[in-house]
Amino acid sequence: MTETIEFQAEARQLLQLMIHSIYSDKDVFLRELVSNASDALDKVRLASYVDKDVAVETDDLHVELATDAEARTLTVRDNGIGMTREEVVDLIGTIAKSGTAEMLARMRDAESAGSKEQTAELIGQFGIGFYSSFMVAERVEMTTRKAGTAEGVHWESTGEGTYTLETVEDAPQGTAITLHLKPEDAEDALHDYANPDTVRRIVKRYSDFITWPIRLNPGEEEGSQEPINSRKALWARSQGEVSDEEYAEFYRHVSHDWQEPLETMRLSAEGTFEYQALLFLPSHAPMDLFMREHKRGVQLYVKRVFVMDDCEALVPEYLRFVKGVVDAQDLSLNVSREILQQDRQIQMIRKRLVRKVLQTVRAMQENEPEKYATFWRELGRAVKEGLLSDRDNQKAILDICSFPSTHAADEPTTLAAYKERMPEGQDTIYYATGDSRTGLENSPHLEAFRAKGYEVLLLTDPVDEVWVDAVTEYDGTPLASVAKGEVDLGDEKETPEGFDDLLSWMGTELAEEVKEVRLSSRLTTSPACLVGDPGDLTPTLEKMYRAMGQEPPKVKRILELNPTHPLVTGLKDAQAGGSAEKDLAELLYGMALLAEGGDLAEPAAFVTTLAARLQKAL
Repeated sequence: MTETIEFQAEARQLLQLMIHSIYSDKDVFLRELVSNASDALDKVRLASYVDKDVAVETDDLHVELATDAEARTLTVRDNGIGMTREEVVDLIGTIAKSGTAEMLARMRDAESAGSKEQTAELIGQFGIGFYSSFMVAERVEMTTRKAGTAEGVHWESTGEGTYTLETVEDAPQGTAITLHLKPEDAEDALHDYANPDTVRRIVKRYSDFITWPIRLNPGEEEGSQEPINSRKALWARSQGEVSDEEYAEFYRHVSHDWQEPLETMRLSAEGTFEYQALLFLPSHAPMDLFMREHKRGVQLYVKRVFVMDDCEALVPEYLRFVKGVVDAQDLSLNVSREILQQDRQIQMIRKRLVRKVLQTVRAMQENEPEKYATFWRELGRAVKEGLLSDRDNQKAILDICSFPSTHAADEPTTLAAYKERMPEGQDTIYYATGDSRTGLENSPHLEAFRAKGYEVLLLTDPVDEVWVDAVTEYDGTPLASVAKGEVDLGDEKETPEGFDDLLSWMGTELAEEVKEVRLSSRLTTSPACLVGDPGDLTPTLEKMYRAMGQEPPKVKRILELNPTHPLVTGLKDAQAGGSAEKDLAELLYGMALLAEGGDLAEPAAFVTTLAARLQKAL
């Protein structure tokens, strides 16, 4: 006897909204069905363990996929736990239960906000991923029999107003779902799911590591009893069972990189929440590492079922080059990216992944210097972004950083090594930021430090201009710019006298360009230099803002004069005698600006003034 059950009006709306709005990738319907089949196989195996007397068949547990091009059908069968009639109504008919009004309202809110991922998460909570079948099928039939029971049930629906239920006497154990497929529509990303090649591709992408064998059209061709899924969850096998070649092949699969990985990392956790992870560090920087549209994140699996590519919640931005897989045990298959950002388990996994990556790089740094040098050369620029975004791991990131310095021309240094070389009396780590190493090495800001024998870090990556303001010390030793603030190198020299009038006069003449003119303790050979106050934008950072189309606020800097330089002492005497002219002050300022690689506001005027002064000197 066939019974027809009518969906509630709200339930019909909910079903239609889900079918037409949830998934942009319609292939996931097969993921849902195969996952349900895998769960059914897990349950029947567990049932046989719990009750030895229950009449269940467990000899050849598997998932079977059957395509029929002529009939345009795809059937997904399993010989798992199956369902009784009541369970079909409760589980498959969940959509007809009470509470759909609230659910529909929440989905409409998400839909109006344009968040397809949020609506997918709501569907996952509602437990009706099975209904994604109607994205690709005009009609769906299901025949199922609960293991250990005598009668089965046949369910059928077009996904519109009703579904039918009918008792079946001779149904096999498990569940068989037959999809009567819609016509292929490439424009709507509706593929030919009656094509075995299409089915094989989807299984390879989404369900390759399902524990149970997935067979395609068994008996129709030679070898078709062999599963089309590899069932090789490398992360679930002991490390000794997996070869380097297998790791490399899997890395190429998940990263689309033709090279082998630089390093392979495995970790797992048991207890309140369980997961396994297999991560890789690339041996070269991905082409999109610094592109706006770059992808980041690892693949997320739930019980070996593929859920999401590029799961950003598991990997911070500065580790966007890390590739691999995380297999969690207690997440929803339809969990969205938005929900993952707030999920406590995901946050805990993320912390451990980050710690593992940083520890691995630190071990390379200490034990495999050549491999570490490759890592830092290719990926160090991205890692340094974490000094700004990951305060919890700032010290660990600093530990693995390497920087060019005045100590060696071709060998970067760690901060720990820098500290070991600090001479007696030096209590600060000094650095300079700029466009190029050559420009920094010739900067007048380094003169006193070089004379004193103090090493200076030479920071030329764009990110260096930003993180140095966020990192004030390393392991108790302060960091300071050679081009900001006043410098105290411990020299107890008397302050030169007789310069007050010159400083006051130049400060007045250059009031449009500088905030102050003062004597310098950082210059030994150059006549003048420009410095900033702590917290001021550097000239290089100003250029970066302009390159991005943003005009930064004008920052007046400080002009420092070398009181021992003949040009400065001569200008002091001229000012005292009343013969100093404004163009001399402007030339001195322009020279300081050019010495640090800055841009003159009016180059032509500067050249004209310089030429006139040279002519007078002849």
